[in-house]
Amino acid sequence: MGNTVRISTLKNSGDGMDTFPAYVARPLGEPRGAIIVIQEVFGVNPGIRKKADTWAGQGYLAVAPEVFWRQAEGIDLDSDIPEEFQQAIRYMMAHDFDLGIQDVEATIHWIRREQGVSKVGLVGYCMGGKVAYQAATRTDVDASVGYYGVGIDQMLGESQAIAKPLMLHIPTADGFVPPEAQMAVHAVLDDNAHVTIHDYEGLDHGFAAEDGVRRNDIAAQIADGRTEKFFAANLA
Repeated sequence: MGNTVRISTLKNSGDGMDTFPAYVARPLGEPRGAIIVIQEVFGVNPGIRKKADTWAGQGYLAVAPEVFWRQAEGIDLDSDIPEEFQQAIRYMMAHDFDLGIQDVEATIHWIRREQGVSKVGLVGYCMGGKVAYQAATRTDVDASVGYYGVGIDQMLGESQAIAKPLMLHIPTADGFVPPEAQMAVHAVLDDNAHVTIHDYEGLDHGFAAEDGVRRNDIAAQIADGRTEKFFAANLA
C-alpha cells in the first residue's frame, strides 16, 4: 500500500546527510489527519509497515520514518531471531535520541507544510514509546501514544512541558521497565490532566507487536482500540 519517500532534516549539515527515508501509506481520499509511526528497535520492518497501512486504511496519512538512518538505511530485523534481536539492541545503544526527536519534528513539518495535513499524531513502540513521550514534551504534535516505552522514568523532569494529550500503555510485567520505573511514571504523571495511562496486568514488553511470539491478541486489540479512539478524539 505504501512507498518510501525522503524527508529533509531540520538543518542542512553540508555532509550529504540532509534527508532521511520514511515509509508512507496514504488513505483513499482526503486524510482525516496524520499519524507518525515510530518503530521499535527492529527498524521499519513488516510489522511497522503493517501498522502504518492499518492507519491509512482508517483514513490517516501514515508516516514511519527510519529512526536509525544515520547508522544504516533499510534496517529490517526480526525480534524472534536472537542474532537480529542483538543487532537491534546495538543500533539502539548507538542511537542519538536528541537528534532523533529533531527528525520527528522534521517529519511533523513535512506533513503540515508539504502534505497539507494540519493535525498530526504520533504512536511509538518500545524505543518509540520513549520517543512518543519526547514528542509530547519537545514538539507541538497534537497527540501522542507510547506503547511500553523504555526510559520514560529517566525523563520525568520534562513532564511540565506536556501541553497536548498523551496516552501510555504499560504492561506491568515488562522485562525492560522494572516495577520501580513504572511506579515513578505513575507518581509523576497520574495527576497530569493531559496524560492517560493504561496498565496491562501480567503482560510483558511487545504485547502489541503485529507478529511473533511476543504478541498477545486480546491485549493488543484492547490497547489498539483505545489508541484509535484517542486519535479520533484528538485529531478531529
